[in-house]
Order: sequence, then structure tokens, then C-alpha cells
Amino acid sequence: MNLDRRSFISAAAALAAPRMLFARAATARRLVFVVQRGAADGLNTVVPYADPAYADLRGALAMDPSSTLQLDGSFALHPSLAQLHQMYVAGQAQFIHAVASPYRDRSHFDAQNVLETGGSAPYQLKDGWLNRLSRLLPADDKAAIAFASAVPPALRGSSPVVTYAPSNLPEPHDDLMQRVEQLYARDAQLSGLWSSALDARGMAGGAASRGERRQDAAALGRMAAGFLARPDGPRIAMIETSGWDTHSAQNARLATQLRGLDSLLAALRDGLGNVWADTVVLVATEFGRTARANGTGGTDHGTGAVAMLLGGPVQGGRVLADWPGLAQGQLLDGRDLRPTLGLDALVTAACAETFGLDPQLTARTLFPSMPTVRSALPPLVRA
Repeated sequence: MNLDRRSFISAAAALAAPRMLFARAATARRLVFVVQRGAADGLNTVVPYADPAYADLRGALAMDPSSTLQLDGSFALHPSLAQLHQMYVAGQAQFIHAVASPYRDRSHFDAQNVLETGGSAPYQLKDGWLNRLSRLLPADDKAAIAFASAVPPALRGSSPVVTYAPSNLPEPHDDLMQRVEQLYARDAQLSGLWSSALDARGMAGGAASRGERRQDAAALGRMAAGFLARPDGPRIAMIETSGWDTHSAQNARLATQLRGLDSLLAALRDGLGNVWADTVVLVATEFGRTARANGTGGTDHGTGAVAMLLGGPVQGGRVLADWPGLAQGQLLDGRDLRPTLGLDALVTAACAETFGLDPQLTARTLFPSMPTVRSALPPLVRA
């Protein structure tokens, strides 16, 4: 759906983590945020092949339309995203093009901070929008999880958060586990933390015993599904991916990155089973990349990017884009895809619709430093 401008205005990695207690939640819905750290190239992920300036602008990086996976009359999907294309055809995935946070400089660290905290400038806010979202859910829903060795900025804050990351160390012997349990048994704090660690280890679904301790992308998706598929599992989760900074040899590197993302999301879908019908996944990056290639077959830090929404409740099978065009006079600063939609508007709408929250309250909570504007987005998620 191409909108015109008028209508589209460790377990114990954390032996410091709170005790993992997932009570039966008041909502069946799950929200998973997948961040692409490093700035993913949107122009070769969801390819605007019908734009007359695309092929010349991208040069050797331009995707041949015949090699891509067709979406509509204007856009196509990178061929490495075959599973995502199946979700699109099934009406369970949509792509949102020319989006960006309010950040307009070129630092990964600053841009990721804005993306994750929901501020209008770097380090303006101390907590993250995912943590603030959890405060809007019923009390039983407040435990969120990050599949990372430390709590990422998006989940930092006053609401309980746990982390889980598989260890690269050998699997401990049962005798050692029993000795540690006996050692901690008489200490009220350590006993609780140890129980939390064992809970997380069990919820990982035995991934370590299946040889998935050094995780590939699909294994990460299966592990996350093991937590989220449980009736008492978390309702908010975050998955980190990295390696999207393609300054050189982009075509091969981007293909590898996208295959990994495709595998992760497909494994998450398959592992969730029936719970997929209640799961919404948001994929976003801190900023896009330059429209033109640089001198090393790559791209540099840009602005406008692509975001993705997928899941059983998603109103998919469409590309949402108030397309700005790629002609020289249409580029931002003569170099970047010009953003026409704020990520704050997309995140607000996706979260409010996923959990049945008031949109204005959601906007004020998740993005307190941004002006609250009524979204012109069509419905994204079915009630």
C-alpha cells in the first residue's frame, strides 16, 4: 500500500537481575522489539525499483528487479528474505519505508540512544520506551526480557527486567549445580537469584543441551520463542542483532545479514506455534544509509530507513510509504533518503494497537519529549 502525501501525514548474566517470576498475564499479546545495530540499508532491503532514479543512483549496488521478491508495483524485497516474503504473502508482515527517529547526525551511539530511549536528543532520557511501555500494562505483565548479556537502553527503568544470554562456557556438571545450590541455600538474596537463574535456564528450552550455546540466528529465534510461548512467559521482549554497518563490500555483507534476520524471524514464528497469533514483532534500526555507494562498494551513514512489523495479528501484505523520491532534488542534504514518517509515530501506533492502549497516553508515555500528533497511519494491528 503506497500512500500519497495528502493521505499519509544469562540467566545469572545477570546474577544481578530481579527474580524471574512470570505470573499468568492479563493479556495474551506479546511485543518483540528487534533492533538492527549498525544502521541497516533500507534501499536494498525493501527495494524501490519503480523509482526512476533508483538504478542510476545506486550504481553497482542496485538490485536487479528480476532477482528480487515482488511486493507491489513499486517495491520488492531482497532475495535473502524468503521467509519474510512468505509472511507478507500470508498477510502477516508489512514494511514501512522512509522512516527515522528525530536524530539527524551520524553517530551510532547517539542514534541508538535516541532510538531506544524515545528522546528527541541523545541522553535526554534515562530510561527506555520499552520499560515505560511495560508500566502501562496490568501489574502481572510487567516482567520484560532482553536476550542479551546486559539490559539494553530500551528496557532500562523502574519496571522489572530480566536478561538471558547463552553462555559460551561448557555445560556445568549436575554435581557442581547441586553444590552451588547448597552453598546459596541459606542466603536469602543469593538463593532467590540462583532460583531466578535456574528458571531462566529451564525456560530456554534446553538450547544448551542441543549444542546451541554459540548461537546462530535461527537458534536465537528458537530460544526466544521458548520463553515467549509459555503461558506465564514475558509479554515484552527485545532481541539485539548487530553487523549492519556496511561501509564496504555491501552486497555480500547485506545478503548475509538479511539471511540471518530472515532465519531468526522464521524460527521465532515457528517456535511460538499458536502464540504467533498473539505476537507482534517490530524491527527497526538507528538510521539508514546513504543513497549512493561510496568508493569501497558500500554505503555510509544516512537518514531514512525501513522498519518492519510482522506477526499473527499484523495487518500485513502491504508496504506503507509516503515515498519522497530519489531524484537529486528529493534527497535529504543531497545524499540520504528523506524520512517522511517518524519512528515515534510508528512505535506508538504499534504498541497502542497491540495492547489495546489509549494512543495519546501511549505517545506521552513512550515519547514524552515529542509533540503528540494524531497519527495518519492506517490500522497496523488487528484488535
